[in-house]
Amino acid sequence: MACCGFNCSKTSLCALNLLYVMVSLLLIGVAAWGKWFGLLSSIRVTAGVIGVGVFLFMVAVVGLCGALKHHQVLLFFYMITLFMVFVVQFLVSCVCLSLNKDQQDQLLEIGWNHSLATQRDVEKTLGCCGFSHVDYNSTCAANCFHQKPPQSCYTCSNTIQAYAGNILRFVGGVGLFFSFTEILGVWLTHRYRNTKDPHSNPGAFL
Repeated sequence: MACCGFNCSKTSLCALNLLYVMVSLLLIGVAAWGKWFGLLSSIRVTAGVIGVGVFLFMVAVVGLCGALKHHQVLLFFYMITLFMVFVVQFLVSCVCLSLNKDQQDQLLEIGWNHSLATQRDVEKTLGCCGFSHVDYNSTCAANCFHQKPPQSCYTCSNTIQAYAGNILRFVGGVGLFFSFTEILGVWLTHRYRNTKDPHSNPGAFL
């Protein structure tokens, strides 16, 4: 029975961390692909996504090594780090799911004004110009702006707001799902860390 509990916890923890490794590599790959093909021109956005992917990869590797070796110190730091990530991700997910339309509009406008590179990415991808009004005396990355004569371009606020609610609900739902896998990882780590290895020396202290 002890062997079954030990091996079950070890296998589950290894599988969970392999999932985190795949997710982290997916984040890094998507960010690098978007930058390579010019879909993302903002260095901050690309670096942020890659940074999150690298952090998740490092956490997963620590958890995987700790699970394979039943290393008490690695498992302890992994458990604490995973719990902190769970708290942050759970709060962010709840905020995403609870934002109303006015709050979404304010958040979108703040994000729009924060980075010129992000504005160019959105204009090029969605084919819109400006956030709340189109200024034909300025510059815009959308194709409609460069037509001769210029075609009427839509503002980006209308296009973004049409999808903002669905995107926030999707992000909040995915984040909430992964936050529960993280608290599951904390529980599995605590259980596995305090389970004696049946194959070890019976007199060994854990």
